[in-house]
Amino acid sequence: MAMENTPAGTIRYWAAARAAAGTAEEPYAATTLAEALDAARRRRMEHPEFARVLLRCSFLVDGAPVGTRDHKTIQLAEGGTVEVLPPFAGG
Repeated sequence: MAMENTPAGTIRYWAAARAAAGTAEEPYAATTLAEALDAARRRRMEHPEFARVLLRCSFLVDGAPVGTRDHKTIQLAEGGTVEVLPPFAGG
């Protein structure tokens, strides 16, 4: 359960991530990117394709690329946005 001071924001899914999530966006209540993604995975435990898609995705947090940094070290902000970007063809 989220604590009162846990940041809340939006996760936006693109392309194959959107299809696997079954939604274009959803709220998060998490301190780190790892916590937000773990909660999203738990909500879709019956749809294992979602977890597989996330393994191939790259992430932007408030417009900044996460790259290879550990998701546990990526702090989320109140009102922030996490963009979930699967690999794009031709890219």
